Amino acid sequence: MTEFHTEITQRAARAVQSLRTAQESGDDYLASVREAELENLARLASEHGLRIPGLSNYSAA
Repeated sequence: MTEFHTEITQRAARAVQSLRTAQESGDDYLASVREAELENLARLASEHGLRIPGLSNYSAA
């Protein structure tokens, strides 16, 4: 795993956790921001041919 792959994986994990926390607390704005971040990370991973399990539910439509 490259350093880039590791960084994207870690950022995705943090964003997923933050999204869950936002959803649980009812913070719709933060949840929206985190979903957009996850979509961007999914796009970036896809552009570089990376498979990151935490991003499988997100795509930049």
